[in-house]
Amino acid sequence: MVSHALLERMLFPSVRLDAGKLERRLAGKTVLITGASSGIGERLAYLLAGFDVRLILTARRGDRLAAAKAGIESSAGSRAKVDLFPADLREPGQLEALLAYLRELPGGLDVVVSNAGHSIRRPFRESLDRYHDFTRTMAINYFAPVRLLLGVAPLLGKNGGHIANVSTVSALLLPVQGWAAYQASKSAFDVWLRSASPELNAMGVSVASVYLPLVRTPMVAPTAAYKNMPAMSAANAAKLVARTFYSRRRTYKPWWLVFGQLASVLFRGSWERSSARKVRRKERRDEGV
Repeated sequence: MVSHALLERMLFPSVRLDAGKLERRLAGKTVLITGASSGIGERLAYLLAGFDVRLILTARRGDRLAAAKAGIESSAGSRAKVDLFPADLREPGQLEALLAYLRELPGGLDVVVSNAGHSIRRPFRESLDRYHDFTRTMAINYFAPVRLLLGVAPLLGKNGGHIANVSTVSALLLPVQGWAAYQASKSAFDVWLRSASPELNAMGVSVASVYLPLVRTPMVAPTAAYKNMPAMSAANAAKLVARTFYSRRRTYKPWWLVFGQLASVLFRGSWERSSARKVRRKERRDEGV
């Protein structure tokens, strides 16, 4: 039987970076990372600490951002200049304030890492009186990054900039029960960005989407079913994002995703029937039948 650790290494092989290429790409540049207070965003900030780069970190939790800044600046070999802009990007006023701040940067903006997001796993019947689950996931997973990129696209175009979108493999798979709010919102932004990419490219802005599998971050911690599932480390995910800064590759997908896509098409009918039976059994248990 394959051990859990070995399975993770097989599914999520170690990512190697070309430090020289990354140094040349980032030297003197300004990088905005959203959702930078934990998980992939925080790991990416630490990863870039050793380069001659200006990091602008934004997230809702100012205390966590301050802790990340202190950790980055005190880490061995740190060369990065770190600026913080605490903001809840779901709030239009705070997002507009961030855009106003970015427009005043003396050297403009070179890289945007769209990483902020929110995940919800909840069955349909438990969502009947929770419409706010859908509005809040759309607010942070779709509307906020769209507004952000509309606002910074001219800045990126002027500097020959880059956009790295931290996406999910679920945006490339058929819908899954229980993930309606999350999957719909992430898919909406993925489609929007793919649609806008040719025009962004024409403006001089490169675009890359990193379709990640399950990543071991605080965002997935509330889902008990994930505790024993194989997952990519946040450090490895951060390396994949950083690699898009200098790579010509415009998408990253796990090597095994094609098999998941094929299975989701071939076995969708049987999977839906199995899921429906499970739902009916649960309903009967709840009703005491």
